[in-house]
Amino acid sequence: MFLCICAFSLMDIIVKWSVNYPIGQVLFFRGFFGVIFYLFIIPRDRLHNFYITKRARLHIARCIAGLIALISIFIALRKLPLATVVSISFAAPIFTTILSIFLLSEKVGIYRWLAVIVGFIGILVITEPGISSVNIYYIFPIIFCLGLAYVAITLRQLSKTEPVWLISFYFSLSITILSFFTIPSGWIMPSFYDFILLSLIGLFGGVGNLWLGTSYKYSEVSLVTPLKYLSLVFAIIFGYLIWNEIPTHKTLIGSILVILSTMIIFRREIYKKKIITSKTVHD
Repeated sequence: MFLCICAFSLMDIIVKWSVNYPIGQVLFFRGFFGVIFYLFIIPRDRLHNFYITKRARLHIARCIAGLIALISIFIALRKLPLATVVSISFAAPIFTTILSIFLLSEKVGIYRWLAVIVGFIGILVITEPGISSVNIYYIFPIIFCLGLAYVAITLRQLSKTEPVWLISFYFSLSITILSFFTIPSGWIMPSFYDFILLSLIGLFGGVGNLWLGTSYKYSEVSLVTPLKYLSLVFAIIFGYLIWNEIPTHKTLIGSILVILSTMIIFRREIYKKKIITSKTVHD
């Protein structure tokens, strides 16, 4: 998980740096070099039919939600301070909890509802709702959270039958295809140095997705989840060093509330699973 956080943090930094390039072009580098990465890790016994899946519709739903989330976070990274975007993005589990009620028919207890309320208060503290030209951009990290929440739910279903690399491959492929539609809007020929940096967006994104799935597959959720909050530390450090961004008190207070909220949700998830496992053993 630590390596995953490092990869995604570096990707965010490069995306924020790439403000002089059209978003569609940056999407191409994220998708195309992600595809290249996954082609190298396909198991040999699947090379002849690696693309075969019996859950095409769910893959499409995951890709659409993922694209909405990715475009939103790219816009947010360009328009808002790095630490602010990362802080709001922590709210994704809050929206996952709400969506799971409608899409998975899950029962949400009083503790998780309280966590959702605390999380929303944190978001309100960070975003300071208003109609100013700056505040309007706060909607994009929230859209990212909604998209990521739906992605999390589809991943729960896909991961039961599909390998992590195949799920990520189709997502990177969908990013690449979407980016081609932005060519008419005008792409910019990058310098060799810029080309390398833009290519790293796809590499870090691909590696990060793979390590994320692997960490949750082989490690306890209670151990790996807290590590993701290191990304806020990275965002504060790099935001200050590169763009001279200093988080406001409201951003820090709001991020603490959001982190507290998501930690409660994860702890309740773990507690619920332990009860189910205990009942199964006794039965």
